[in-house]
Amino acid sequence: MKINQTKIAGVTVVCSEPFKDDRGFFNRIFCQKELESIRPGIIIAQINHSMTKTKGTIRGMHFQYPPHAEMKIVRCTKGSIFDVAVDLRKDSPTFLQWHGEVLSAENMKALVIPEGCAHGFQSLEDDIEMVYLHTQFYSKQSEGAVRYDDPKIAIKWPQNCTAISEKDSAYPFLANNYEGIVL
Repeated sequence: MKINQTKIAGVTVVCSEPFKDDRGFFNRIFCQKELESIRPGIIIAQINHSMTKTKGTIRGMHFQYPPHAEMKIVRCTKGSIFDVAVDLRKDSPTFLQWHGEVLSAENMKALVIPEGCAHGFQSLEDDIEMVYLHTQFYSKQSEGAVRYDDPKIAIKWPQNCTAISEKDSAYPFLANNYEGIVL
């Protein structure tokens, strides 16, 4: 695995180095030892699998507040997505900045989204599938989100949005005095 830091502290791209031969390939999805540089003593509490049917669908931008703030490691295992992390950490030098990365079954990249960052994605193809590794269990009481189209963040989605949940589209825009998350 090769680990590349983005401009946002803690948001990293993990590039796999699969073993390939005439039978196919073998690829390590998670290795605690190799990811120690990102998070010493990393423990994965939950693994989720999702499928999105329609190209252009946006899901997000989700996070969990402390004390259930979580780090996510996200991989696209079928098709391709534009995956986004938004820094919501109070006093971060990249506060309200975003990083987007194309993740696909072909490039086998993963995006690491640290605590205090919102996460979302847009499907670039029909019938995409993703795997999410979480360092905390889901907590409904700690659930948080920001709008995918909030002008204060101004994410440049690669396609027009073809579908979004009623819940995700109903989140309010960030207030002018929004100060961020304290971890």
